[in-house]
Amino acid sequence: MSLKPNGLARAAVRFKPASFAGTFVALMMSALVVAACGVLLETSIRASVPAERYANAPVVAAADQSARVVADTVDGPEETAYPLPDTARVDAGLAAKAAGVPGAAGAVPDFTFPVHGGDGPAGAFTGHGWGSHAFTGSALTKGAAPHAGEVVLDAGAARTAQVGVGDTVALETADGPADFRVSGLAEAGAGDTADEGADGGATAWFADTEAPVLAGHPGRADAIAVLAEDGADTKALAAAVGKALTGSGAQVLTGDDRGEVEDHGLAYGKETLFAVGGSFGGIATLVAVFTAAGTVALSVGQRTREFALLRAVGATPRQIRRAVAAEALLVAPLAGLLGCLPGIGLAHWWFGQMQDRGAVPEAVELHVSGFPLLAAVGVGLLTALGAGWAAGRRPAKIKPGQALAEASVERLRPGVVRTVLGLAAVGGGSALAGVAASAAGSDAANASLGVVMLFMLAVALLGPILARLCAGLFGLLLRGGDASASLAAANSRTNARRLASAITPIVLAMAFASTLVFMHTSESHVASEQLREGITADHVVTAPAGLPADAADRAARAPGVDAAVSLLDTQVLVPVRGGGETSLQGTATQGLSGSGAELAKVQDLDVREGGLDRVGPGRIAIDKTLATATNVGLGDKLPLYLPDGTKAAPEVVAVYGRGLGLPAVTMDRAALDGHVTSPFADTLLVSGGEAGPLRALGEVTDASGYALAQNVDREFGAWANYMMAAVLGGFAAVAAVNTLVMTVLDRRRELHTLRLVGSTRRQVLRMLGWESLLVSAAGVALGTAIAMITLTPMMRGLTGEFPHVPPLLYAAFAATAAALGLASVTLPAHRTLRDRRP
Repeated sequence: MSLKPNGLARAAVRFKPASFAGTFVALMMSALVVAACGVLLETSIRASVPAERYANAPVVAAADQSARVVADTVDGPEETAYPLPDTARVDAGLAAKAAGVPGAAGAVPDFTFPVHGGDGPAGAFTGHGWGSHAFTGSALTKGAAPHAGEVVLDAGAARTAQVGVGDTVALETADGPADFRVSGLAEAGAGDTADEGADGGATAWFADTEAPVLAGHPGRADAIAVLAEDGADTKALAAAVGKALTGSGAQVLTGDDRGEVEDHGLAYGKETLFAVGGSFGGIATLVAVFTAAGTVALSVGQRTREFALLRAVGATPRQIRRAVAAEALLVAPLAGLLGCLPGIGLAHWWFGQMQDRGAVPEAVELHVSGFPLLAAVGVGLLTALGAGWAAGRRPAKIKPGQALAEASVERLRPGVVRTVLGLAAVGGGSALAGVAASAAGSDAANASLGVVMLFMLAVALLGPILARLCAGLFGLLLRGGDASASLAAANSRTNARRLASAITPIVLAMAFASTLVFMHTSESHVASEQLREGITADHVVTAPAGLPADAADRAARAPGVDAAVSLLDTQVLVPVRGGGETSLQGTATQGLSGSGAELAKVQDLDVREGGLDRVGPGRIAIDKTLATATNVGLGDKLPLYLPDGTKAAPEVVAVYGRGLGLPAVTMDRAALDGHVTSPFADTLLVSGGEAGPLRALGEVTDASGYALAQNVDREFGAWANYMMAAVLGGFAAVAAVNTLVMTVLDRRRELHTLRLVGSTRRQVLRMLGWESLLVSAAGVALGTAIAMITLTPMMRGLTGEFPHVPPLLYAAFAATAAALGLASVTLPAHRTLRDRRP
């Protein structure tokens, strides 16, 4: 069948543009969502950051900064990489091998680590090995390079510490507190200042032989920077270095790949962008296609009378089908192109917001190419063609007389295939809800996603049946009203298909917005309660650069203090099974300096099995949800990856219940030595005593103030969920408004007839108002039911609690749905009735 626009299609679009306005808007909004998510997805794939610290080192050798899991799939073994929470390091001795290859002018092991200024005024520093000045551009301004026991400071750090060349400064590193002689002063080069950000920072350089010990990683380096001889080819040098380091496990990197070594935020930024553009983008695309197809089908269905007349005057089924397809070709491409422009704008705004919140590095640039835009236009065109073909099949194939009859009276019985598919979707959604109710963790969340999609599909397929049921139920309330209310109830019962087309987008908006928003409120509610009940300490001490190594001992000596425990916050990667595959889950972890018995005095983890007193070398405590997800119990070994990717399998000696508000893994602080960049504890919990003596250690607050600060740290997760809810809910809301306006405009003949038989303008508007309230009530009720069926097993699996739905927030959703429905009906009705008289 040729899709070249024929005279029927061109005439329909030209002389009745209002009939296609709704279709145009739906396809344009669909392109907007698909284009925005596609741009973010492409950016996640192509994202990179330029090398800054290693800008003058053309070749860098570094460890793989990912943990990798190989899973068996239908296509064979498939490897998935998960970014490490901290830096994986390489053997510092590899520098000698790299320096000996042809074309190499030298190779420098690089070290970056935090340094504290001891008890004096020195403050916090970033420490490096002095050898890095060869590629960072740092240069001595006074004195000499450091030897063992010496340090070079930048001018600002020297002023802050009130020292000069030849003086002694007290510093604290992972190797402990020590006095260092200031051998020189230096001006930090571009490579060193890049580490400190726009606000700058104090820098200290140590002897290369001493730096790895001070960093807490003896014999290990963050990376090996290879310098090139003049005229050396970078590719040839990289190949030679790779050959020399064969078997070491080091990766040889050039170009922008070097930037990923120095900026670990890139890997997490890619994950975030992929989650938004890929995972959420897939759902958003399905919703967009689903909604746009419904609008196209409505537009075609509203012209059943026209198709019947065309069939009566001799048009063939082929001509009708061709006209519908050609209309799609005339409307969809233009709608798609116009939708791409605001889609690019949405992607830019969304990307900028993620950068402002620290989820994506500032150096990453948004990539906009023709691929996602072409996909957005193509998806809209295919949607219009597919939906138009499906909706136009019946008016094209039935006999002319039957077509005229069906155009006058709505068919009461839905199609058999549609009903069977709808019931299958209900059965599938119910089965998945049962699976989600019996699962935990990610399995429950994954199953619940299928629940909401299947039930939404069921609503679309069984729409006329559900609409008739809702009309009968809510119509009972309307029958007791005036004539306008009774007429609204009768209209709704006899025009179930029209009612279903209006209800479905509202159900969509309510279901997805409620699921995304109330998922976050439920998790936050449980986490906040666990955090509030779990911190039993009287005082909480924190410091941005970390606490002194002896902070717990100093606090314990303060008058009236019963217990003082310092905690180092980090993450470990834990293999979990979900959807039949193994993945690595980043799990919040606290490293305990002290005994589990001391921890119990300042933190109530709600221990369910075992005891914290057994936590120590090779023994950990974990949250019950993690235990369920990993199928690990008391006495079992839990395989995991430490922050730098080192594999470990400690024994589980306690299982507790507050791992959502507090870290899900509690382990001995010493087990993290050599596996984290910063050796300094993040939090000090103190029971008893006064706050005054503790202020010398850091910022002091009580448990409630600490809980409030921790909740603020979860803001990005809340923002991300609300953004996704706004995109999906907003799109569905526009679709609902669009559908309602199309429905009202299609009822001009009916509304004018009511005026002619004696109904006043006010009565007609009141009838439409009651109909819109019925539509909104039905949509909100069905959407809420789908959201609750989805959320209940998900939250039971993730938190062990039922969903937490703030009443005011839910009321705002329902009121918004009602207000949009009322405005979408009454405004076009006012215009339709304005110049008409009975």
